Amino acid sequence: MIRKFLLASAGAIALTGSAALAADLPSRAPPPVYLPPAPIFTWTGIYVGGQVGYAWTSGNFNVNGFDPITGAVIVSNFGQQPNGVIGGAHVGYRYQIPQWNWFTSSGIVLGLEGSVDGTSLTANGAGASDVFFITAHSKNDIQGSIRGQIGIAWDRALIYATGGVAFGGFNTDISAFGSVPAGLPNAGQFFAGSTSISTTRTGWTVGGGIEYAVTNNWFVRAEYRYTDFGSINEGLFAGQLNTLFPGASFVGNRKLQGNQVQVGFDYKFDLFAPPPVVAKY
Repeated sequence: MIRKFLLASAGAIALTGSAALAADLPSRAPPPVYLPPAPIFTWTGIYVGGQVGYAWTSGNFNVNGFDPITGAVIVSNFGQQPNGVIGGAHVGYRYQIPQWNWFTSSGIVLGLEGSVDGTSLTANGAGASDVFFITAHSKNDIQGSIRGQIGIAWDRALIYATGGVAFGGFNTDISAFGSVPAGLPNAGQFFAGSTSISTTRTGWTVGGGIEYAVTNNWFVRAEYRYTDFGSINEGLFAGQLNTLFPGASFVGNRKLQGNQVQVGFDYKFDLFAPPPVVAKY
């Protein structure tokens, strides 16, 4: 009897110890996922964006001609200064150098950008002599540029200068008509003619702007640029006027200098962002 009691007591003690030991075993729940801190902001990266604004030009369309009927030299100033809306898209790359922090703790930003803009720049003008009446319609359909950038960053704000090569497409329609004045041979004879001239010019552009990072990837900007395409010669010659007298000509010289103010946006790609880190135990 005593033996049975001792055996039962030993069994109970063994079961109690096993339960207590099981309670002390470590948990096997899945490890928590480590969420990395938000990435540090940088101006470095490839970006694309768009821009829109207003452009205006300086420089007149000066016409010099020769009237063989009267022997007079024709000088006319059309006063053409096209202006209008300009807008398009751009793509670029920037590299931030925080160590070059002579002016700011955020350092210097270097970049390269290309842009293409369509424009509505148009202008009309007219001029006349005793015999001829001349009209001209000019337009600048498209502009483009490849520019370098250098800027000073203050955290999410950037002030920069930009400059480089510019490209532009220009079209001019010129018409001339008139009649031979009284007292001259063929008095009253009417003549007319017209021509269209298209040209692509290469010039230079320089300006500056300010940009602000609303988020780590979305930026807004405002920019001003001055562009100079030099000057072009446009005109009408005897072969382009159906009844123009031999020796008559109209040669125009137009300066192509413009200003533009634009606002825009950029989206920067984080091409080398590190993957999330998962904690291991």
